[in-house]
Amino acid sequence: MATLLPVYYQIKQTIKNWIINKDFNPGEKIPSENELAEKFKVSRLTVRQAISQLVQEGFLISKRGEGTFVTNNESLISSFSLEFTGFMDDLFYQISKSKTKSVKINRMTVPKLAKEKLELEDEHEVVQIKRVRFLEDKSFAYTINYLPIEIGSKINEKDLFKKPLLQILEQDFGIQFNEALQTIEASFADKEVAEQLGITSGSPILFVERIMYTKKRRPVELVQSSYRGDLYKYIVRLKNFKRKDGSVWIHQTV
Repeated sequence: MATLLPVYYQIKQTIKNWIINKDFNPGEKIPSENELAEKFKVSRLTVRQAISQLVQEGFLISKRGEGTFVTNNESLISSFSLEFTGFMDDLFYQISKSKTKSVKINRMTVPKLAKEKLELEDEHEVVQIKRVRFLEDKSFAYTINYLPIEIGSKINEKDLFKKPLLQILEQDFGIQFNEALQTIEASFADKEVAEQLGITSGSPILFVERIMYTKKRRPVELVQSSYRGDLYKYIVRLKNFKRKDGSVWIHQTV
């Protein structure tokens, strides 16, 4: 398993892949926690965390005294085949699946937006990194990162072809991220984005902006990604929970 992703998340994705590949059909029982723990060489608690999330999301059904079963909801199962889904989980999943094939690093005057969102009051320059990421042979995301000079100046272009920027920041530089603020909006590809993604100018895209914060609530990275609308889908499943004072709708990313 890849070391970048949390172990419970890797197990969760593996179980999803089993279902996609029909290793376990709708309504079929999956291996027990003990069996999975032995298979993945992890503790039962780690396995339980992965299974618990899949149960909460509706993909698995736990029956007391019987075990855990794949849902019979085939429309929900079919959503597994989408290229990318989700919110912060999506952050891990994108990194594990995509490949960087184009990188440009530039030291530049701080743009107004980066100055504001990275809270760079006294700094005059930032490091800008532009990347095109591919799914197999298709370009699917054009990403622009802004980093403070003291961090961005350490980035080696060659390293970005070998591993994700997030991994470099966390594992190589020892930066511990604790929080992220992400906004998602529908947009259209301008000339630059269209050229990088191989689509027509004006084509629909999903624009995602994320600010990454350390434990001390310091913003250290501004990420702006443009995703091809025909490859990226964001799904939200709503559940109605009944309470004594009424009902409340809770959303879950799929």
